[in-house]
Amino acid sequence: MSNIGLFFGTQTGNTQTESEIIQKEFGGDSVVTLYDISQAEPSDFNNYDYIVVGCPTWNVGELQSDWENFYDELDNIDFIGKKVAYFGPGDQVGYPDTFQDALGILEEKISENGGETVGYWPTEGYEFSESKAVRDGKFVGLALDEDNQSDLTEERIKAWVTQLKPEFGL
Repeated sequence: MSNIGLFFGTQTGNTQTESEIIQKEFGGDSVVTLYDISQAEPSDFNNYDYIVVGCPTWNVGELQSDWENFYDELDNIDFIGKKVAYFGPGDQVGYPDTFQDALGILEEKISENGGETVGYWPTEGYEFSESKAVRDGKFVGLALDEDNQSDLTEERIKAWVTQLKPEFGL
């Protein structure tokens, strides 16, 4: 079994593609197992001490619909002792006052249930006015923007995974 469970929701396919790139950067499916949250069960989280959550910010600061449907199930998962990293695409130009809000919403809920957040990411290089995903001047996870900075996605993922490996004990 792999060491890391990566749970993602996707509307347009971007988050799935990013999930696959992250999986590859970690070393493939022997290290990271991908779960589409629309088909996941709360018990799937029990198999991992290291979890990656991928969710785009949808509409105006909302969770992607599959994560929205799963959100209440997060209360049925014991995240104590689990390290959790977050990533997702957002649009900093079109929605500068809700950029990456979905990451902040999920991180808050999972932290309340005992999850330890890892993989904080700098806010430098982004132009936005507000975000529920910023804690102590950093994003709670990797902020991606396929609409305005798609040319930086792979480079950012590589740097983030390099940062996460020691945080995940790899």
